[in-house]
Amino acid sequence: MKLKPGELAEALQLLDRGDWKAAHEIVQKDEASPPSCWAHGIVHLMEGDLSNARYWYREAGRSFPRQVSIQNEIKALKESL
Repeated sequence: MKLKPGELAEALQLLDRGDWKAAHEIVQKDEASPPSCWAHGIVHLMEGDLSNARYWYREAGRSFPRQVSIQNEIKALKESL
């Protein structure tokens, strides 16, 4: 299922506020688009589930960051849209 317009932006706002659980509810609806998969990876980084985060980064076609910075990842995703 594809996200509705504005849903990914909403998920990114939630991630900015540290609400990864609410962001997860949104991004898990879209398991196909690279931006949603990347956001899903960030969700699992915030959760501390690194193996799941790595999976979603692969699905997004992204390299897993060597030095994990949640804020840098959110910023890079926003800039890519």
